[in-house]
Amino acid sequence: MATWQEVVDTEPDFARRVREILDAHKHKTIATLRKDGSPRISGIEIQLHDGEMWFGSMPQALKARDLRRDPRFALHSASVMADEDDPSSWPGDAKVAGLAVELDDRDEADKVLRAHGLDPADFAGSHMFRADLREVVLTRVVGDHLEIDLWRPGQKLRHFERT
Repeated sequence: MATWQEVVDTEPDFARRVREILDAHKHKTIATLRKDGSPRISGIEIQLHDGEMWFGSMPQALKARDLRRDPRFALHSASVMADEDDPSSWPGDAKVAGLAVELDDRDEADKVLRAHGLDPADFAGSHMFRADLREVVLTRVVGDHLEIDLWRPGQKLRHFERT
């Protein structure tokens, strides 16, 4: 299972830049797969705690049902508008894809919630998932081109440029 800590350990500067984008806004977007295989987009919040990426869902929410049936997900940071006269002012987008592993240990889930100042009693019956990361992507504009950095477990960080 690839964790956020693996990203930090193998590519610390990349992990720092991705985290800045993820932390810039509370809400992100997650894509899950419906029963018929079509995509579902939902709002979500994530927590990074003890080297792991966590996210939750209200009891029996559709995204939780999707993830329990098919754990594949794609998560996207919130995006901000760049200055139209300076596209390089755009801080970029961060994307994460992987498998959602549901946490069955309520004590561990409560520990994560408390670490983020949340009262576990407010989340009774909620689902909590740990991300098994398959890829992390950072996309940004530099000068007159797009730069994309791609991290995958066990591989070197790959860098692409598009004009």
